[in-house]
This record gives sequence, structure tokens and C-alpha cells, in this order.
Amino acid sequence: MSESSNLGPAPSTRNRKAILWPSTSLVVALVVPVALAVFIMYQLDPFDPAPYPAHELVNLEKPVLVVPKRNPHVLKGAEKIGVGELVEPEDMAYDLKSGVIYTGCGDGWVKRVTVNESADDSVVENWINTGGRPLGLVLGHHGEIIVADADKGLLNVTANREIQLLTDEADGVKFKLTDGVDIADNGILYFTDASYKYNLLEVSRDSLEARPYGRFMSYNPSTKETKVLVRDLYFANGVAVSPDQNFVVFCETPMRRCKKYYIKGERKGSVDIFVDNLPGMPDNIRYDGEGQYWIALTTEATFAWKLAQRYPFIRKIVAIMEKYLKRQLRVQQNGGALAVDLEGKPTSWYHDHHLSLVTGVIRIGDWLYFGTFKKPYIIRLNIERNPAVAIE
Repeated sequence: MSESSNLGPAPSTRNRKAILWPSTSLVVALVVPVALAVFIMYQLDPFDPAPYPAHELVNLEKPVLVVPKRNPHVLKGAEKIGVGELVEPEDMAYDLKSGVIYTGCGDGWVKRVTVNESADDSVVENWINTGGRPLGLVLGHHGEIIVADADKGLLNVTANREIQLLTDEADGVKFKLTDGVDIADNGILYFTDASYKYNLLEVSRDSLEARPYGRFMSYNPSTKETKVLVRDLYFANGVAVSPDQNFVVFCETPMRRCKKYYIKGERKGSVDIFVDNLPGMPDNIRYDGEGQYWIALTTEATFAWKLAQRYPFIRKIVAIMEKYLKRQLRVQQNGGALAVDLEGKPTSWYHDHHLSLVTGVIRIGDWLYFGTFKKPYIIRLNIERNPAVAIE
């Protein structure tokens, strides 16, 4: 008897299809209730995303900024500083005199990091716990550290580790997410409240809603006056005073741009674009003292995010997924650091496909230090040994 006869008669095409595909009635029975539930959830959920203004969408859809030199493999040459001792180190401030890096961490600690030639020999010290979430940091003029604490407001931490609240509201509106900060030579502090509606735990909903709740402000320590300088910003973020003290740069994360606010001269009080159409979402910005600003890019401008920006209903679906299913739109990749000159023209871009949520970047000599919002360490890269090069 042949082998095929032992197997019995082959099933008919009709039977094979019955095995592979469920009946139409079963599909309807499964899909329709789910679709109906999603539709009802969409209609009833109060989250109401706004359309981005037409002129803003036009700007966002322009070609991404061309950067002449790149290093797209940062992690291949990178080292880790303070592994396990630095919980989500957001931003960094470097004290040249002591050789210490201050960084604000997700557990509330502002930590001091003494970096040595070998990354493994670096020393991490608990310096002060704010009881909140320290984000932007800057060294004051008298040994203090100024902290933009997302939960507490703008803080002054003295050299003796005493915490003083400088300000936590402006125009009668409390800060909800104090973010970036820098100091001018005259002692005036410039800082941002990323959103006066959403706190740090709700941060994604700010961009999904697409209403400008951010503010750029100043605080005068002499008069203790807080001023709103620019309002109606889309997630106002990092801040850097220009070396000539003529203007202050601040970033708008979802708009992929940094603006400058003039603090001196004939244009005092006016706003210009410093750099836009960035290849990613800007977070903190830091001047390196050598003619370049370093902008931390949390993630690249992905197609998925661009699509969501154009269509509010997509952003509402994402918000519902995050709220009820605890699922997030995966758009976090190709984070890194972009260097621009004093005019805002790009010079080099250090990034990596597997690097995301980069929130702060500082340059110290031949080293770049990357703070991140999710990793338990600082990343550093020697840019002399791992330079950005022209890529065609």
C-alpha cells in the first residue's frame, strides 16, 4: 500500500478553509462588540485634543535640519558613569572649580558626581534631596545651586544645603512642571514652566492635547519678582543665556525648535526663532563656553509622531490607550545631542538608534555627558576618539 493511502483521503479545499478561517458569524461576534466598546470609550472619554494651528503644522512638515557632521553610533564608544547610583539623571551642571557634576535624579536627590579618567572610579555623593523631582540645574554666583523642581518650583540650595523656595507661581497661576533654568551675569534667573496644567506624571498628555500651557519666565532675587516673559508655549523646556547676555534661548519640545528672547538692546522683549526643524525633540540646552550650544534631543521626529500631530483623533486614541490599557505610542529612538553655533546653525549631531529620552547634555573638554530620563547612569563619550564626521 502506498504512503499516501495510509494517510487516508486528503481533506477537500473547502474543509481546509474551514480549519484555517473562523466563520463569518464568529468574526462578527468577536469584532463587533470590541469595536463598539472602543467607539463608546472614544465618545465618552473627556480628553479633547486640539488641532495644531495650520501655520505650526506647515513649519513642522518642512524638511528636517541638515547637519553637516554626525556620529550615529554613540553607544559603541560610550561609557557609563555611576551605574545604579543615579536614578534617571535629568540635567547636569558642572562646577569647574571643584571638578564636580551636579545632577537631579528621579528619587528626589541632587547628586554630586566626581568623574575620574576611568568611568568605574567615578564617585557619586548624595548632596540634597528636594522632596520633589529636580529637573534643570544651574550654578549660582555664590556657591548655591538653583534647581527647577518639577513638583516644588524654583529652588535655591545654598552651599550649606539649605533649601529655599524662590517662586512657585506667576500671575496667580501655580507652576505645574518647573523645568529648565539658567542664570544671567546680573543674577536674574530665567526659567520655564513646561505646563501649568499637567504635572510630570501626566507629561505625555500635554503634547497629546496640543494646547500651549507653557511659560517662559524670569525671577529677580533682589526684588523677588516673578515675571511671565512669554506665554502660550508648547511644552517650554531647556533654557540658556547667551554668552553676550543679549538674549536667552528656550526650547519648545513638541515643536522641535528653540526660540530666543532678547533681554537687552533695541529688540528687548521680542522673540525670534533661534533654530527650528530640529531632527528630534529638544529638552535641555547648554552653552559650552567654546562657541557652541548643546541641545539634548530626547527622540527623533518619527513618522508616527508627525502623523499624530496632524490628526487629533490619533492623539485621542493614544491618550485612551495610555489611560486604560497602560500602553504608549513607541516613538522613542535616535536620541542624542545636537551642537549649534552662536547663530543657531548646526555643526554636529551625536545620536544612536538605541538611545532615547536624552534630557541633558554638557561638554567638558573632550567629553560629552548625556543625562537620560530612564537610565540609572550618566552616559559619556570621548568626542576626540569618537568624532562626528561628514556623512553623505
